[in-house]
Amino acid sequence: MPEAETLQFTVAGKNLQVTPALREHAERKVKKLLKFFDGDRHAIMADLVLSCQRDRQQAEITLRVGGLIVRGVGNTDDMYVSIDQAVDRIERQIRKFKTRIQQRLQERPRPAAAAEEPASSPEAQEESDQPRVVRVKRFAIKPMTVDEAVLQMELLGHDFFVFTNAATDEVNVLYRRQAGDYGLIEPEF
Repeated sequence: MPEAETLQFTVAGKNLQVTPALREHAERKVKKLLKFFDGDRHAIMADLVLSCQRDRQQAEITLRVGGLIVRGVGNTDDMYVSIDQAVDRIERQIRKFKTRIQQRLQERPRPAAAAEEPASSPEAQEESDQPRVVRVKRFAIKPMTVDEAVLQMELLGHDFFVFTNAATDEVNVLYRRQAGDYGLIEPEF
Protein backbone atom coordinates (compact mmCIF):
# COMPACT_ATOMS: atom_id res chain seq x y z
CA MET A 1 0.00 0.00 0.00
CA PRO A 2 1.29 3.52 -0.70
CA GLU A 3 3.01 5.22 2.18
CA ALA A 4 0.98 7.69 4.20
CA GLU A 5 3.00 10.68 3.00
CA THR A 6 2.13 9.96 -0.66
CA LEU A 7 -1.54 10.80 0.05
CA GLN A 8 -2.44 14.47 0.17
CA PHE A 9 -6.01 14.91 1.37
CA THR A 10 -7.95 18.18 1.35
CA VAL A 11 -11.54 18.77 2.41
CA ALA A 12 -13.50 21.93 1.71
CA GLY A 13 -17.07 22.83 2.61
CA LYS A 14 -19.51 25.01 0.70
CA ASN A 15 -22.46 26.22 2.75
CA LEU A 16 -21.47 23.56 5.27
CA GLN A 17 -19.22 23.28 8.31
CA VAL A 18 -16.86 20.30 7.93
CA THR A 19 -16.80 18.57 11.31
CA PRO A 20 -13.88 16.41 12.45
CA ALA A 21 -16.18 13.35 12.34
CA LEU A 22 -17.18 14.12 8.74
CA ARG A 23 -13.56 14.65 7.72
CA GLU A 24 -12.50 11.40 9.44
CA HIS A 25 -15.27 9.44 7.69
CA ALA A 26 -14.30 10.87 4.30
CA GLU A 27 -10.59 10.21 4.85
CA ARG A 28 -11.24 6.62 5.96
CA LYS A 29 -13.41 5.94 2.89
CA VAL A 30 -10.94 7.51 0.42
CA LYS A 31 -8.02 5.56 1.93
CA LYS A 32 -9.83 2.35 0.96
CA LEU A 33 -9.28 3.36 -2.68
CA LEU A 34 -5.51 3.22 -2.18
CA LYS A 35 -5.59 -0.58 -2.52
CA PHE A 36 -5.97 -0.07 -6.28
CA PHE A 37 -2.65 1.77 -6.41
CA ASP A 38 -0.65 -0.76 -4.39
CA GLY A 39 3.09 -0.29 -4.97
CA ASP A 40 2.56 2.85 -7.05
CA ARG A 41 5.27 5.50 -6.70
CA HIS A 42 3.05 8.41 -7.72
CA ALA A 43 1.78 10.91 -5.19
CA ILE A 44 -1.95 10.59 -4.69
CA MET A 45 -3.99 13.75 -4.18
CA ALA A 46 -7.58 13.56 -3.02
CA ASP A 47 -9.73 16.68 -3.04
CA LEU A 48 -13.14 16.48 -1.42
CA VAL A 49 -15.72 19.23 -1.73
CA LEU A 50 -18.77 18.90 0.51
CA SER A 51 -21.69 21.16 -0.25
CA CYS A 52 -25.20 21.69 0.95
CA GLN A 53 -27.92 23.22 -1.19
CA ARG A 54 -31.44 23.25 0.17
CA ASP A 55 -32.03 19.73 1.50
CA ARG A 56 -29.44 17.98 -0.75
CA GLN A 57 -25.96 17.06 0.49
CA GLN A 58 -23.33 16.66 -2.23
CA ALA A 59 -19.86 15.13 -1.97
CA GLU A 60 -17.50 15.54 -4.93
CA ILE A 61 -14.25 13.60 -4.75
CA THR A 62 -11.42 14.17 -7.21
CA LEU A 63 -8.55 11.69 -7.05
CA ARG A 64 -5.30 12.55 -8.90
CA VAL A 65 -2.76 9.78 -9.41
CA GLY A 66 0.22 10.11 -11.75
CA GLY A 67 -1.54 12.24 -14.35
CA LEU A 68 -4.89 10.44 -14.11
CA ILE A 69 -7.92 12.19 -12.71
CA VAL A 70 -10.87 10.19 -11.39
CA ARG A 71 -13.98 11.94 -10.12
CA GLY A 72 -17.02 10.70 -8.25
CA VAL A 73 -20.06 12.61 -7.04
CA GLY A 74 -22.63 11.56 -4.48
CA ASN A 75 -25.85 13.52 -3.98
CA THR A 76 -28.31 12.48 -1.26
CA ASP A 77 -30.03 13.95 1.78
CA ASP A 78 -27.29 12.61 4.12
CA MET A 79 -23.66 13.75 3.76
CA TYR A 80 -22.22 10.44 5.01
CA VAL A 81 -24.21 8.54 2.39
CA SER A 82 -23.15 11.06 -0.28
CA ILE A 83 -19.47 10.45 0.58
CA ASP A 84 -20.02 6.68 0.41
CA GLN A 85 -21.79 7.06 -2.93
CA ALA A 86 -18.95 9.17 -4.42
CA VAL A 87 -16.31 6.67 -3.25
CA ASP A 88 -18.37 3.77 -4.67
CA ARG A 89 -18.56 5.52 -8.05
CA ILE A 90 -14.80 6.03 -8.12
CA GLU A 91 -14.25 2.40 -7.15
CA ARG A 92 -16.55 1.20 -9.98
CA GLN A 93 -14.68 3.38 -12.49
CA ILE A 94 -11.31 2.10 -11.32
CA ARG A 95 -12.46 -1.53 -11.46
CA LYS A 96 -13.90 -1.02 -14.95
CA PHE A 97 -10.69 0.45 -16.32
CA LYS A 98 -8.18 -1.26 -13.97
CA THR A 99 -5.96 -2.80 -16.66
CA ARG A 100 -5.75 0.38 -18.72
CA ILE A 101 -5.09 2.47 -15.60
CA GLN A 102 -2.25 0.18 -14.51
CA GLN A 103 -0.66 0.33 -17.96
CA ARG A 104 -0.97 4.11 -17.99
CA LEU A 105 0.58 4.54 -14.52
CA GLN A 106 3.50 2.28 -15.44
CA GLU A 107 4.41 4.45 -18.43
CA ARG A 108 7.10 7.07 -18.15
CA PRO A 109 6.24 9.97 -15.82
CA ARG A 110 4.44 12.89 -17.42
CA PRO A 111 3.75 16.46 -16.34
CA ALA A 112 0.89 17.14 -13.93
CA ALA A 113 -2.55 16.73 -15.44
CA ALA A 114 -5.46 19.05 -15.98
CA ALA A 115 -5.47 21.47 -13.09
CA GLU A 116 -8.92 22.96 -13.14
CA GLU A 117 -9.59 26.40 -11.81
CA PRO A 118 -13.11 27.67 -11.46
CA ALA A 119 -13.53 31.16 -12.80
CA SER A 120 -14.09 34.01 -10.44
CA SER A 121 -17.69 35.11 -10.44
CA PRO A 122 -18.35 37.64 -13.21
CA GLU A 123 -19.22 41.18 -12.27
CA ALA A 124 -22.88 42.06 -12.26
CA GLN A 125 -24.13 42.16 -15.83
CA GLU A 126 -27.29 43.51 -17.30
CA GLU A 127 -30.04 40.93 -17.60
CA SER A 128 -30.33 39.76 -21.19
CA ASP A 129 -31.77 36.86 -23.12
CA GLN A 130 -28.35 36.07 -24.58
CA PRO A 131 -26.47 33.01 -23.28
CA ARG A 132 -23.40 33.93 -21.26
CA VAL A 133 -20.28 32.22 -20.04
CA VAL A 134 -20.82 31.35 -16.37
CA ARG A 135 -17.74 29.22 -15.75
CA VAL A 136 -14.24 29.07 -17.15
CA LYS A 137 -11.88 26.14 -16.66
CA ARG A 138 -8.16 26.28 -17.24
CA PHE A 139 -6.03 23.18 -17.51
CA ALA A 140 -2.72 21.97 -18.84
CA ILE A 141 -3.13 20.07 -22.09
CA LYS A 142 -0.77 17.13 -22.23
CA PRO A 143 0.07 14.84 -25.12
CA MET A 144 -1.75 11.51 -25.10
CA THR A 145 -3.11 8.92 -27.50
CA VAL A 146 -6.78 8.81 -28.44
CA ASP A 147 -7.20 5.66 -26.31
CA GLU A 148 -5.71 7.44 -23.29
CA ALA A 149 -8.07 10.38 -23.90
CA VAL A 150 -11.07 8.01 -24.00
CA LEU A 151 -9.94 6.48 -20.69
CA GLN A 152 -9.45 9.89 -19.07
CA MET A 153 -12.83 11.12 -20.33
CA GLU A 154 -14.54 8.01 -18.93
CA LEU A 155 -12.78 8.39 -15.57
CA LEU A 156 -13.95 11.99 -15.33
CA GLY A 157 -17.48 11.10 -16.41
CA HIS A 158 -17.52 13.89 -19.01
CA ASP A 159 -19.14 13.95 -22.45
CA PHE A 160 -16.12 15.61 -24.07
CA PHE A 161 -12.38 15.90 -23.48
CA VAL A 162 -9.77 18.31 -24.89
CA PHE A 163 -6.22 16.97 -25.30
CA THR A 164 -3.07 17.18 -27.41
CA ASN A 165 -2.94 14.21 -29.77
CA ALA A 166 0.49 12.60 -29.32
CA ALA A 167 0.44 11.32 -32.93
CA THR A 168 -0.24 14.69 -34.58
CA ASP A 169 0.87 17.10 -31.82
CA GLU A 170 -2.37 19.07 -32.36
CA VAL A 171 -5.22 19.91 -30.01
CA ASN A 172 -8.15 17.48 -30.48
CA VAL A 173 -11.59 17.20 -28.92
CA LEU A 174 -13.02 13.81 -28.09
CA TYR A 175 -16.77 13.62 -27.51
CA ARG A 176 -19.45 11.03 -26.80
CA ARG A 177 -22.04 10.59 -29.54
CA GLN A 178 -25.73 9.93 -28.83
CA ALA A 179 -25.35 6.28 -29.90
CA GLY A 180 -22.66 5.83 -27.22
CA ASP A 181 -19.68 5.78 -29.59
CA TYR A 182 -17.02 8.49 -29.65
CA GLY A 183 -16.27 11.28 -32.07
CA LEU A 184 -12.93 13.00 -32.57
CA ILE A 185 -12.57 16.59 -33.76
CA GLU A 186 -9.23 17.32 -35.42
CA PRO A 187 -8.29 20.82 -36.57
CA GLU A 188 -7.69 21.47 -40.25
CA PHE A 189 -5.62 24.49 -41.27
